[in-house]
Amino acid sequence: MHATPTNAARGAHGIEAVLPTDEAAAALNRRPQTLRKWACLENGPIRPVRINGRLAWRVSDIQALLSGEVA
Repeated sequence: MHATPTNAARGAHGIEAVLPTDEAAAALNRRPQTLRKWACLENGPIRPVRINGRLAWRVSDIQALLSGEVA
């Protein structure tokens, strides 16, 4: 179950903010390959969205993980 995005996690026009894998990994203090593995094996604490075949990570999910809301 995904956390409800906060207003800070939404960009202009109400579109949910996302980060590319490299930036999401840096925010989580993990290697990008770790996030790619979570996506491939579908066993990580958060799941990415795919945009034109590329992985993108919801800012709201990253915030929830960092605050301990996601185990």
